[in-house]
Amino acid sequence: MFIRNAWYVVAWDFEVLADTVLERTVLGESIVVYRKADGEPVVMENRCCHRGAPLSLGRKEGDCIRCMYHGMKFDASGRCVEVPGQTLIPPKAKVRTYPVVQRTRWIWVWMGDPAHADPATIADTFSIQHPKWRTKPGYKHFGANVLLICDNLLDFSHLAYVHEKTFGGSSAIAEVRHEVTKLDHGIRIVRKVPDTVPAPYHQRLGHFPGRVNRWFDYTLSVTGMFIMTAGVQSVDRAWDDPDGALVFHSCQALTPETADATHYFFSHANNFALDDATVTEASYQSVAAAFEEDMRMIQAQAKVLARDPDRPLVPIAADLALTQYRAMVVEALAAEIEARRNV
Repeated sequence: MFIRNAWYVVAWDFEVLADTVLERTVLGESIVVYRKADGEPVVMENRCCHRGAPLSLGRKEGDCIRCMYHGMKFDASGRCVEVPGQTLIPPKAKVRTYPVVQRTRWIWVWMGDPAHADPATIADTFSIQHPKWRTKPGYKHFGANVLLICDNLLDFSHLAYVHEKTFGGSSAIAEVRHEVTKLDHGIRIVRKVPDTVPAPYHQRLGHFPGRVNRWFDYTLSVTGMFIMTAGVQSVDRAWDDPDGALVFHSCQALTPETADATHYFFSHANNFALDDATVTEASYQSVAAAFEEDMRMIQAQAKVLARDPDRPLVPIAADLALTQYRAMVVEALAAEIEARRNV
């Protein structure tokens, strides 16, 4: 059901403080996240090996976590190091742990074969923590399958309608053609919208005197990692003229919770007005409002589809990217299943 050999965002850094034991479900598995004394994150299954009690109700003790049902204590490797009332610890007394890395301000977990967990393959989310960019952390919980959210991201024509008063501003976004390129592990889309009206939030941030050019250049991996550069510039200036342009770098991580729910971590960074916190806050509020609009539409769509899941849908030209993307996901899942069979 899910691609497991991949890095998924499990939490923002501030969600896991020194004494935090955070429970989160990822790819259908309940896990706990905490930090060792040196600040390094630990991820382990949320199940004591003794009687199946949730470790999320446990207590952090140094680098260990103690199950608060019968007191067994597990170290950061998942090995039981203490059983109250007995000196001999059963060799099988251990819980599963997962490879985990903190990069920029995101904590990433690898839910698949640990032998393949290479941190070098983690996406570059530099703008989340960079002196030349400003951002505010964001999170939404979608009650929908991750692929419905990916469909939404792969077809920005919806901006003209779902986000008419936030991201949209004009039907021109839906009318221009976009370039779709298949990559090794995902899709790249470039959409340029010339001579259009600015989106409402662009107008508030940029105070453009008239019409503008807009552009979007982004990739979406088969495991739900979305990275985009987007911008807007006055129509009387060159597309690549930085003077007066608003440029954003967006990092969005779609982490499946279950087949019917998705964690949505997002950052929408700006590289202008760096000393004005109100600009970053205004940008965040606009993005968060737009994602609420997406959530309302996608969750309603999910309910409709669930009533008659076998009923065929009618494709249109704008579906090219999502059709290619879904085929790539099926191919990646099949390859991973076949690899497990051959082990």
